[in-house]
Amino acid sequence: MFGVVLWSDTDERKAVIWCEDHGDLAFYKQNDQEPELPLDAGDWVQFDLTMERHMRYAHNPRLVSEGLCSGLADVLGAEQELAPVQPAAQELETGSAKIIPFAAAQKRRNATDSSVARILA
Repeated sequence: MFGVVLWSDTDERKAVIWCEDHGDLAFYKQNDQEPELPLDAGDWVQFDLTMERHMRYAHNPRLVSEGLCSGLADVLGAEQELAPVQPAAQELETGSAKIIPFAAAQKRRNATDSSVARILA
């Protein structure tokens, strides 16, 4: 599997990786038997992936390109400007439903996809 490091802590030897399949993030914790591989946000890595208790874990990471996507975490975390969404009738009546119209969610996804495409291009 390939992915981009979104966050890392070199002191704790931990990282969070956004996987190429756009599934759940993969978590990495370097053990004492592995050779030292400092990972930084933006690094493109190849790794083995396992699932344990509904969590994805990266193992045996190999650096493909250092700092290739250094601004990716910022782009993914950026707030997108969207037109205000009118509350659904159910939310007005009960105050408990949190409904996001598909069009608003699609605009947010398209904005993020185009930003990521510019970084990777």
